[in-house]
Amino acid sequence: MPEMTPVSSSHLAAVGYDAEARELTIEFTDGNTYTYAGIEAQLYEDLMSASSPGSFFWRYIRQRPFTWE
Repeated sequence: MPEMTPVSSSHLAAVGYDAEARELTIEFTDGNTYTYAGIEAQLYEDLMSASSPGSFFWRYIRQRPFTWE
């Protein structure tokens, strides 16, 4: 699992990104962790700089393929 960075969100607790594997890992406030494949670095950077990471996630990432950890 990549290093996780806490985010200010009512639904997301922390986010990590593995640039080599192009995998985005998101830990939710309920404790569940999901890893999304095929995520471009720019999308990760946009998520981390969004004024609302949770809204950004729901709009741009939620529908992508994932695995549940």
